Order: sequence, then C-alpha cells, then structure tokens
Amino acid sequence: MPGLVHVIDDDASFRRAVERRLKLAGYDVRTYSSAQQLLDFLSDAEASGCILLDVQMAGLSGLELQNRLIERGSLLPIVFVTGYADTPTAVRAIKAGAEDVLIKPTSSEQLIDAIERATARYESARRQRNESDCLRRLVASLTPRERQVFGLIVRGKINKQIAYELGTTERTVKAHRHQVMEKMQVHSLAELVSNAERLGMLDAAHHSGT
Repeated sequence: MPGLVHVIDDDASFRRAVERRLKLAGYDVRTYSSAQQLLDFLSDAEASGCILLDVQMAGLSGLELQNRLIERGSLLPIVFVTGYADTPTAVRAIKAGAEDVLIKPTSSEQLIDAIERATARYESARRQRNESDCLRRLVASLTPRERQVFGLIVRGKINKQIAYELGTTERTVKAHRHQVMEKMQVHSLAELVSNAERLGMLDAAHHSGT
C-alpha cells in the first residue's frame, strides 16, 4: 500500500495539483492550508505515510512545524517543497531529519521517489519503535533483583562475579539468570546482549563507568 500523504501548503492550486498527481499514483491524500491544521489532525490520529510540506507559509513555517513534530515524538517523515533554492534552509531541514527538499515546480517522478523513500523510512522507524516498546515491557516484567542480574550479565560478568557483587550464591544467580532469559524471551546470551544494546543499557553503563 502506498499509504497516506499529508500535503501542507498555503497555495490552493499547488495543493490541488499535488493531490491529483498523488492520487493517480495510488496514494491517499489529506490536504491542509496551514501547519496548525495538520497539528490539530495529528492530535487525533497518526496514520502511516509522510508529510509533504511547504517551507514558507503564513503562521507556522514549515521548519517550525518540523520542530513541533519532533517535540511531539512524531515519526512521520517530511519531504519539503519550496519555491526558492535556499541552501541554508535546506541544510537546516535535512539536519533536523527531513527526507528531502524539492524545488517547485517538481516533476511527478521526483515527488513520488521522495515520498516512497520517506514512507519506507517511516515504516522502518515505526517497526523499530514497536520492537523497543515491546522490549521495555519485557524489562518491566523483571523483578528489581532480576534487573540487576540482567545488567551484570550483559556487561560480561560470569555467575561467580555476579554472586560476589550482589552478596548471594551462584545457585541463586543461576535461578535469576534463568528467569531473565525466560522473561526476556531469548535463548542465548548474544540475544540478551543485543536486546540490551537496543534499549541503550550498555551505553548507560559505559557513561556511568560501570
């Protein structure tokens, strides 16, 4: 499925032309005459797809909207369109995570290509976020002691070292280790370490000096 494209531009003729081109390519399209309209819509729902956004608009500018969406934690990727070849603005937009900056008038091929890339990136980011959310739920199911054991296992500590550090027996550590593997739904130490990396646990340990 091509997905949904949110088109934000204060030029009605541009909105109509782009909507027609995108619908012919199989996309669902929602159009907005201002950045605020999009913010009002996204407060209720965030569908898959991407945002096609004019840089210069009355009210909130395209770059200001980009910042608002970042603050909200939105994953929807942005393709900017502008009537001016303004390099500093383009660089700013790309650095803030925009997929592309297209100069009006843009060809259908350029437009569809940028939107396809943006949509693919969105799906990948959403999948990663869902996986991270799932991992965080699994970690939340661990007891405080199991979390301690988890943290020490993924830092390369063996059972004997963990037992010494926690003031308990190796047998108890083995039992906790088994529970950690079960609750985290992994079958190997490599999987457990990989999950810890994705959760940022190893970075946190590095910065804390442990």
